[in-house]
Amino acid sequence: MVSVAQVWDWLAEVPDPEIPVISVTDLGIVRDVTLEGETVVVTVTPTYSGCPATSVINFEIEKALRAHGVTDLRLERQLDPPWTTDWLKPEARAKLRAYGIAPPIDGSRAEGVVAGRIRRLTGEALVVPCPRCGSKDTKKVSHFGSTPCKAAYQCQSCLEPFDYFKCI
Repeated sequence: MVSVAQVWDWLAEVPDPEIPVISVTDLGIVRDVTLEGETVVVTVTPTYSGCPATSVINFEIEKALRAHGVTDLRLERQLDPPWTTDWLKPEARAKLRAYGIAPPIDGSRAEGVVAGRIRRLTGEALVVPCPRCGSKDTKKVSHFGSTPCKAAYQCQSCLEPFDYFKCI
């Protein structure tokens, strides 16, 4: 019999298919792991309802657990409350930066960082520091980046393009 803690450890090794430097647990989309008798139940919340990686993530979770000998497994999808960038672990933010992706500036949940929410609602330009050189002299090139959850930016100091993991 496996333990809940062991399952969490295994899930921490499952990379996000769109950003392989962070795991599904770093991302905060694995909401819960429970045991119902001998059945391992993993509850997953997608980053947004239309995320094209959701089925791949579920497949990779199942594949990883089966590779560790889990034969009785159920994945559950939980949409409420919706995922928020506030659920990104601090180490995930550091991993994103090191990988060249600017992490979210503020939270996306309704009770998240008020100043950031006001900036987005009033249209004030969001200052996204370059993940490579740290400069705040950056500009948004496109609201759409390499995946739907990212926007394309360019640093005006080092001239490098980069993705910003935007709040959806």
